Amino acid sequence: MFVKPAPGRAVRWPVSMRLLNEAGENVPSSPFWLLALHHKDVVVIKPPVEAAAIPAEQAADVTAPHEGIEA
Repeated sequence: MFVKPAPGRAVRWPVSMRLLNEAGENVPSSPFWLLALHHKDVVVIKPPVEAAAIPAEQAADVTAPHEGIEA
């Protein structure tokens, strides 16, 4: 599930003690995170839509003219 800290809250990952990113992070549906959700320490949000990564060799093909197609 994708969660972010509730307003005014700072939440740490249970093992590393690293703070949960304020923009949100993907976390497992483990008892720790489900309890944080129940206590309203975190809120579930939609993950941000990221542009699909295109490998460099394919990116070059997108702009290169193709055989049989005249510009």
